[in-house]
Amino acid sequence: MSTPVFDRNAALQQAAKHSPWDFAIIGGGATGLGIAVDAATRGYKTLLVEQHDFAKGTSSRSTKLVHGGVRYLAMGDIKLVLHALHERGILFNNAPHLAHIQSFLIPCYSFFDKWKYLIGLKLYDWLAGRYRIGKSTFVSTKETVSHIPGINTNGLKGGIRYFDGQFDDARLAINLGQTAAQYGGTLLNYCRVTKLLKDDHGKVIGIGFTDEETGREFEINAQVVINATGVFVDDILQLDIDKHQPLIRPSQGTHVVVDRAFLGNRDALMIPKTSDGRVLFGIPWHGQLLLGTTDVPISTHSLEPRPLDAEIDFILKTAATYLTNPPQRKDILSVFAGLRPLAAPGKASESTKEISRDHKLMVNPSGLITITGGKWTTYRKMAEETVDKAIAAGGLVPRDCRTKTVKIHGHRTQKQAGHWAYYGDDASSIQALADMDPALQEKLPGGFGHITAEVVWMVKHEMARTVEDVLARRLRILFLDAAKSMEMAPKVARIMATELHKDEKWITSQIEQYNLLAKGYLPKEITGIA
Repeated sequence: MSTPVFDRNAALQQAAKHSPWDFAIIGGGATGLGIAVDAATRGYKTLLVEQHDFAKGTSSRSTKLVHGGVRYLAMGDIKLVLHALHERGILFNNAPHLAHIQSFLIPCYSFFDKWKYLIGLKLYDWLAGRYRIGKSTFVSTKETVSHIPGINTNGLKGGIRYFDGQFDDARLAINLGQTAAQYGGTLLNYCRVTKLLKDDHGKVIGIGFTDEETGREFEINAQVVINATGVFVDDILQLDIDKHQPLIRPSQGTHVVVDRAFLGNRDALMIPKTSDGRVLFGIPWHGQLLLGTTDVPISTHSLEPRPLDAEIDFILKTAATYLTNPPQRKDILSVFAGLRPLAAPGKASESTKEISRDHKLMVNPSGLITITGGKWTTYRKMAEETVDKAIAAGGLVPRDCRTKTVKIHGHRTQKQAGHWAYYGDDASSIQALADMDPALQEKLPGGFGHITAEVVWMVKHEMARTVEDVLARRLRILFLDAAKSMEMAPKVARIMATELHKDEKWITSQIEQYNLLAKGYLPKEITGIA
């Protein structure tokens, strides 16, 4: 297919004149974008609005794994693991430019652990069925050390090697948006829903939203309105019903990013049981090492959650138990937190172990549909179930789901070198753009190899509106090295200002806002900020 029309100004014009819609989707994270793709590919007239940028919240802050969940297997949630493993295989087929196989090693310090984990992972392999991507095996102590140099060898009995999936979450989100647009969907970022429109019988018949850039207000009608706002689902539900039982209990997960040399260049590390019973990963990602995650229940939600010192300390302390040369706070390149919209239990609990990782789908008496919970790996299946439910609730003409085989924008089976791989088929278009103007071939600061043409492309074809949009969710530099991302900000701001026709005041404001944001991704020992 040709490059989709993924232009914000054009989308605003469509939103203004094309009402009524079949679907109005609130929320531009994994779930909302997945629903938009499903609805649009079935041929329904689809509109999605997001209050900030696509994947601003939870969906850009995951552990970057496409997996069934070894932890969930240990908890006995076989159904969730089975569905997730099958969805992992579908994503590998539909977005091979973004998802790939990653090998993992579990170091074992007792013979009991060796057999326990091997048997469990053999079951994990078996549950994947025809979507199995590798064979779990026992490896010797010598092999374990060769795969993970610097592993603590005191009492080491070898390890278990297994295979799972890895991906780039925010890049997938952008590609899902482009895919929905290719099939006729209209998507808008920086549009905040302010009200639900209802008829005389109290049925939801549309939404009112505000364009955050201009302040312009819109009202559109829709056969079905879907609330897919992640940790913000209760906020939207309050627009429908003043008092309701909260659907979610947020859990905060923190990740620490350090130099890849602390682990090695081949396998990822999986620690199956930390001191408090969690699972912790050390995963090579975009040339760095991602350590995490924590799992802390919290009572508030935010677009920019901040990691707690205790979470950072926990990750570093756990790493020090397994690595002979563990990273210290001074070695942290970036630290970020994300909030998981876990489905709330029926009673108050301080343990996230009692909160479901599966999703919840409900229809209010008003007809408002809400989907919450779940995880990135199962986004497609969640979307399918939601659209099926919406068709029935909204009285739409049924149409079959197509997303098991729909290729996600950028689909490319032949991998390209370096960061170009994550653009898939778009890489050639970006390079062609650079060939037209030597200025677009200029390297961005920071040493990551990115060029000016990439930023231009992101403004023109990926709906990037701010420096943060580019450096956080399209190039991912904020999550890889916050300090270097601040070096890149001035150049990125000037490129964007040219494309968006902004003035010097805008450039200055963008740089200031971005630097303030980025400092929050570094420990206070590095920034000097208490």
